[in-house]
Formats: sequence, structure tokens, C-alpha cells
Amino acid sequence: MNSVVLIGRLTKDPELAFVPATGLAVVKINLAVDKELFGEKKQQAISQGKPTADFINITVFGKMAESCTNFLAKGRECAVHGRINTGSYTTQTGEKRYTTDVIADRVEFIGSKNEGQAKPQGGSFPSEDEDIFTPVDPEDVPF
Repeated sequence: MNSVVLIGRLTKDPELAFVPATGLAVVKINLAVDKELFGEKKQQAISQGKPTADFINITVFGKMAESCTNFLAKGRECAVHGRINTGSYTTQTGEKRYTTDVIADRVEFIGSKNEGQAKPQGGSFPSEDEDIFTPVDPEDVPF
């Protein structure tokens, strides 16, 4: 079974692109996922210059890619469900390089819209104070 679930913060704003042959939307994001370090171990890692997070490359396709572009921004927290994809390529110098990415099936936006300054283009989330429901007159209810 190839399944992965990650929760982290975007390291930069997502950039929307389209597959030339099909027009399919695609977004590549990088997610900083905290390692399970607490207290003294975390302070020790910081003082030694060791990373306290893993940086995971994520690829999102289709409508979900468009939503990521509209509602995610650098610093915004999200949850990703997908699968691990490995690959390789050869550099111009003939050196073989290996890659590991996550292909996202689902991305869920976590936290408030002001975290990471989510972009308003294409829609926005209602604020916590904004009433999104309109009252209904009891006379209009058919039952």
C-alpha cells in the first residue's frame, strides 16, 4: 500500500501551471513538516544547526491544484493525503539523480485564512464574524 498523510506549512506561494497537451492544472508546493522533536532535543538540534523539519515536494493536479492556488500561500498550514512517487533523471554532466515526491489526492486547508496571508483571488473564506446564513421567514417553509 502506498499512502501518505502529511501536515505542514507551505515554504512558498503555490504557482499554477498547465500541462500543454491536455490543459490540466498542476501545482507544485513544498511542505515543511515538523519532526517529532520536543524540549531539549529540539533545542539541541537548533544549536547544532540541524533541521527540525523535513521539506517535502508535493504535486497537485486538476481542480484541487486550482483551489490550492486560490487559497494557500506561504506559511499557510495544510494537510495532504496522497502517494509517494519516486523517479530519476540524468544531469547534463551524466550524473544520475533520484527524486521522491508526493502526488496529492486531497489537500485540506487548515488554520485561519490570515495565516500565511491567503490570497483573495478566485474567492475567499468568510471571516469568523461574518454571518453566512440568511434568516428564513417561517411562512416560507413548506412543511
